[in-house]
Amino acid sequence: MQETKKKSNIGLILKLIILILLIISLINSVYIVRENEYAYVTRFSKFVKIQDTAGLHFMLPILDKIEKIPQYRMMYDIPPSEVLTGDKKTLVVDNFAVWQIDDPYTFMRTVSRISEMENRIDAVVYNAVKNTLGTMDQTTIINSDNRSIDDVNIKITELVNAQLKNYGVSTVAVEIKRLDLPKDNESAVYSRMISERTQMAESFRAEGNLEASKVVNETDKEVGILLSKAASAAEELKGQGESEYMKIIAEAYSTEDRMNYYEFIRSLEALKVTMKGEKTLILPADNFIVKVLNGN
Repeated sequence: MQETKKKSNIGLILKLIILILLIISLINSVYIVRENEYAYVTRFSKFVKIQDTAGLHFMLPILDKIEKIPQYRMMYDIPPSEVLTGDKKTLVVDNFAVWQIDDPYTFMRTVSRISEMENRIDAVVYNAVKNTLGTMDQTTIINSDNRSIDDVNIKITELVNAQLKNYGVSTVAVEIKRLDLPKDNESAVYSRMISERTQMAESFRAEGNLEASKVVNETDKEVGILLSKAASAAEELKGQGESEYMKIIAEAYSTEDRMNYYEFIRSLEALKVTMKGEKTLILPADNFIVKVLNGN
């Protein structure tokens, strides 16, 4: 009886162990792929397939190995590095790369690790930046506007992608964040740039003064011409006035009656000025006014 019970207990334990093993096997035979990742499946270290469909998938426990690969875009902040420009000047370039895995199979066969891929990107980007900025002089690079920098970034990205396609990856963008001068020659370069801009400012100022002088001279010339014309016109009007005055005088003395009348008027005007206040005027008998008053 006891032996039967013992066998029954052993059988129960074995069933429980088998059940646990089945549960563990079932759990290990299932893996989940998310929407933003690939699953690289190998069996006995040999490639089986790339699973890029999101959801629940089955595998052979113990025999199969699953490695997850990001399907989303990643940003790698590249450490600053020094490059030589076309005029043999040094610049410190700080940039970053936005990259993605396009071919997970090639990526796993050539690199297989994100950190290792970033090291490769670092080297490839450095060469592309060096080759691109090596055709430009330092002053042009420093004075570049946003559009020019964008053109440089596009060229660098194209050069980088030509190299990275062998690893099954590509860069969406490689962009320069900042361009700096090395600490040892930063002051000298800034002083030279300030000197150049000062010379340009002086040149523009001199050109401006020259133009202003031309304008003033032209204005003075025009004013002189206008004043000359005005003086000439005034002299002409004055001459016309004097001529008219002499004509009137000549007409006044043209006949004896007119002459006598004109002298009478002038005598009256003179008398008016003389007789201001209380005064007694003694006129000779042959005076024109006395003659007029006497009816002669």
